[in-house]
Amino acid sequence: MHFLKQISKQNWHQVKAKELLDFGKAELVRVEIGAIDAELILAHFLGINRMELHAKEFEIEDELIIDSFKNAISERLSGKPTQYIIGIAPFRYLEYDVGPGVLIPRPETEILVDEVLHQLSKYPDPISIVDLGAGAGGISIALATETHGKKEVHVIAVEKSKEALNWLHKNITKHEVNVRVVEAGVTEALLGVKCDVVVANPPYLPDEQEIPTELKFEPELALFGGRGDGMELPREFIAAASRLLKRGGLLAMEHNEVQGPLISKELATDFEEIATYQDLNERPRFTIAKRK
Repeated sequence: MHFLKQISKQNWHQVKAKELLDFGKAELVRVEIGAIDAELILAHFLGINRMELHAKEFEIEDELIIDSFKNAISERLSGKPTQYIIGIAPFRYLEYDVGPGVLIPRPETEILVDEVLHQLSKYPDPISIVDLGAGAGGISIALATETHGKKEVHVIAVEKSKEALNWLHKNITKHEVNVRVVEAGVTEALLGVKCDVVVANPPYLPDEQEIPTELKFEPELALFGGRGDGMELPREFIAAASRLLKRGGLLAMEHNEVQGPLISKELATDFEEIATYQDLNERPRFTIAKRK
């Protein structure tokens, strides 16, 4: 029997959390969505950690929670990302407010942050960092918070999308971090300014690439990098980094698994010590280089 029909036939004034969770998991797994999403959704509505769902058995008596969970499972079945449904995306040690209009921070980008933090130890204080296309602020805020008390770091987050800027400001306020926001596209941002480090996660998917349903909920502006090889916008980001960086300054830029050689070729004119790094799945995911 279909999950939602089965729910409607039961007395949901009081239900075991495990029973409700099992229904949600079964529906998601049926369409090849990870069962963990049901756990994340129910834990969110209960206001507890996901692991607490399994710590002990308990009953849910709040019909609003039950109805909210049912509706959220329906949304997830439609392809809507879990992060948009619960309004939260974890990134490194923090949780970020996210929703329609902003790219969801992803685990692949956490490795880029790791490498940038490692590289920062080689630079004297103070260090100026520019995050091009900052989105929800995952990279900017991670670098600001994780260097606090260790390095003197000044972070500027550049973003042009009005919707993304809304989420960026929310997250800066939420985490009480000192990150300056500049509303601009990368080609006109911070003209005349020089910095020590540029980080970027540009749109890099080829315009013609077919994408999964759940990616279609995220803004095209943050996903697609141009026709053919998807390198049109990454080239703009590289040009901006070349303009912004001091001699010896560091660039760290994410890309897809086949763009590494193209990125390295674009960097060769103005950059040296070019190296491509792998993500958690051992795929080439970002490139580090230093300004000549």
